[in-house]
Amino acid sequence: MTNNENPWNLLFVICYLLFVICYLLFVICYLLFVIWNLLFGICYLEFVIWNLLFGICYLEFIKIYNNKKVENTMAFKLPDLPYAHNALEPHIDEKTMQIHHGKHHNGYTNKLNAAIEGSDLAGKSIEDILSGVSKHSGGVRNNGGGYYNHSLFWSVMSPKGGGTPSGDLGDAINKAFGSFDGFKEAFGTAAKTRFGSGWAWLIVKADGSLAVTSTPNQDNPLMDIAEEKGTPILGLDVWEHAYYLNYQNRRPDYVGAFFNVINWDEVSKRYAAAK
Repeated sequence: MTNNENPWNLLFVICYLLFVICYLLFVICYLLFVIWNLLFGICYLEFVIWNLLFGICYLEFIKIYNNKKVENTMAFKLPDLPYAHNALEPHIDEKTMQIHHGKHHNGYTNKLNAAIEGSDLAGKSIEDILSGVSKHSGGVRNNGGGYYNHSLFWSVMSPKGGGTPSGDLGDAINKAFGSFDGFKEAFGTAAKTRFGSGWAWLIVKADGSLAVTSTPNQDNPLMDIAEEKGTPILGLDVWEHAYYLNYQNRRPDYVGAFFNVINWDEVSKRYAAAK
């Protein structure tokens, strides 16, 4: 009986081993399946992360593109100051420069762009707009003048300014006013006696000669409505916001201080280009 059972025992052992092997193969396959799912999950997470990064980059691109589009549609931009806000002290104080440039000039710039948006003026230079300003709205006149006048104003001042002009400009001033002192008196009088708000100017007239004049509000000699026309090469803002923090109602003191910061090199360049 024992001898007859041995083959069955062997068969049972073989079957059991086959079962164990199959079970191990099943476990291995299951582990491979789990690993595959983990790898798939990792790949899926990477896919999601890449899509999020792509979405963020796309949104940033759209934001930058829209900002550039807005900038490109703006005909005029606020120019940077060519020096620090406190560079003209003690003649013009830092706080006044911050407010004057950052608030007033910036306001004129934005309102000018709004006034010409969608019109045939949008592609024109500020000089072209001002030369025919009588045909346009008060918004274009006031804000266009404010934009141009202040842009010139910052450029004709310098922390290393003052002194007297030389070369062709110096000769032209002597010819027109007798001397530099004669020019200072004429220019100072124009600035001090301008009633209310306005500007004093040194201009080049159509015949190439120099003249001193003044204009009310934000008008300037480029405008076709100006009493005396010409190309401005030097301008002084006598609106109270230009000097009141430091000088209060002492406009003559402010006018006198202005001569200490005039950038005669810049004025000379403008004279050479205009004559």
